[in-house]
Amino acid sequence: MLSTIQEIENTIVEPSGMDLDESLKKNKRILIIDDDADTVELLKRILRLADFDVASARNGLEAPSIAEKITPDVVLLDLMMPEMDGRDTLRNLRKVTKAPVIVVSALSSKETVVDLLNMGSDDYLTKPFHRDELIARIQAVLRRTHNKPLIDGVSIPEIGLIVNFSKREVQFQGVYVHLSPKEFDLLALITKRMPHVVHYHEMAEELWGEGEGDVKNRIKYLVHLMRKKFIEIAPDIEVLITVDRFGYRIRTE
Repeated sequence: MLSTIQEIENTIVEPSGMDLDESLKKNKRILIIDDDADTVELLKRILRLADFDVASARNGLEAPSIAEKITPDVVLLDLMMPEMDGRDTLRNLRKVTKAPVIVVSALSSKETVVDLLNMGSDDYLTKPFHRDELIARIQAVLRRTHNKPLIDGVSIPEIGLIVNFSKREVQFQGVYVHLSPKEFDLLALITKRMPHVVHYHEMAEELWGEGEGDVKNRIKYLVHLMRKKFIEIAPDIEVLITVDRFGYRIRTE
C-alpha cells in the first residue's frame, strides 16, 4: 500500500537528497507533476530518503518550463489533473525533454496503460503503491536510459530500412529513397517512436503545430507517397503499418 506521510515521518532520518524547490544538488533529479499537495509531499519525502533531488509542478501547464529549467532524469506524472490532463502534459513534455516518464495513476485499465505507453511514457505505476516499488521502477528506467546507446539514426534489418537523421537519408533494401523534406520528417518521427504507434494528433502537432483534424489528410497523403516509393523497391514489404483510426507505426518484424 502507499506509505502515508506519518509512516515516512516515523522512519525519517536526515535525507541525502534535496528538494529542488528549495535547493540544488548533483544527484539524479526527479520531477513530480501532481496537483495534490499531500501526494507531492509524500513523494518528495520518499525520494529524498532515496538520495534523489526533487522538484514539483502543480499542473501540466507549468510542467514543461520547470522541466527545461531543471533537466530531470525521471518524471513522475499524475494522470488526473485539472486545467491539463496527463495525456496532454505528456505530449508537451516530449517537446522539451527526453527524460523517462513514469505515469502514476489510480486508473489501472489495460487500455489506459497501453495508450500511455504508446504515447511515449516509459512505465506505469498504479496507486496505491509501496515506496520500495516506486524506487525500483525509477532505478529500472534510469538503468535503461543509461544503457541506451546514442544513435544518429535507426536501422531495422528485418525489413532492410536505414534512416539517418542528421544526413536526412533513407535506404531501403540497399537503395537510397528520395523523400521530400516533409516526408522525411514524418518518417523520422515514426521511426523514433518505434515500436510504438504514433497518433495522428502527435504527428500533426510535431510537424505542423496544428490540430489533428486540420492536417490528417496531409498525413495520409504523405504516407501514400512514401509507400509508393517503397513498393517500387520491394512490393512485398509493408514499411508503414496503419493502425485503424489511430495512426501509424514502422514495421519492425
